[in-house]
Amino acid sequence: MSKSGARILIVDDEIEILRALQRSLTAHGYEVFTAESGEGALEEVGQHRPDLMLLDLGLPGVSGLEVCRRVREQSNLPIIVLSVKDTERDKVLALDLGADDYVSKPFGIDEVLARVRVALRHTAQIQSGTEPIFTAGPLSVDFAQRSVHVNGKEVKLTPTEYDLLKALIKNRGKIMTRQMLLAQVWGTGYGTEAHYLHVYVGQLRRKIEPDPAHPRFILTVSGVGYRFNTED
Repeated sequence: MSKSGARILIVDDEIEILRALQRSLTAHGYEVFTAESGEGALEEVGQHRPDLMLLDLGLPGVSGLEVCRRVREQSNLPIIVLSVKDTERDKVLALDLGADDYVSKPFGIDEVLARVRVALRHTAQIQSGTEPIFTAGPLSVDFAQRSVHVNGKEVKLTPTEYDLLKALIKNRGKIMTRQMLLAQVWGTGYGTEAHYLHVYVGQLRRKIEPDPAHPRFILTVSGVGYRFNTED
């Protein structure tokens, strides 16, 4: 059971989902606040300053996308989107607007709890400062030296491959849309050249993955983008 006492805001107009999430998160030691509309969500954010928000996109009044945009303009509050499976475009838009992750409805409570833990760990790492050397299994990256090792052997990356790996690691656990990665690695003028990203992800996997055909680190999120995985 979590004892972090982190404050979590749940925003959903489906009262059954709202209550189920509230019960489960409270039982795991979190302090929970709720809202059933976009306007209510913005009020709760301002009043309670939560540590994380679970945000449904299909809200009455102010939409979930607009809530995401407004919150991200003012803070780095972790946002996990709750979305029905057939709204892929809205999920991509939410991620581009600054959401950190999404969970498709219907979902399991255990999955939501796992995503919450990952997001809170990621936030804690940012607040405490990123370590100059990152390790995950056989992979080691020294950001100060711009060096990459797999199983103790140095791997030669091109500057672009290194920048792509760095962007993924810095946002590990978070889903990065193709547009996000293109903008961070190639610049804002490359927002539609998804084939660049596909090629470089393939090259990077061949160099750092134990089994490139079954990636352990750089996972594909179908229809959205990629996520750097640190879990075994």
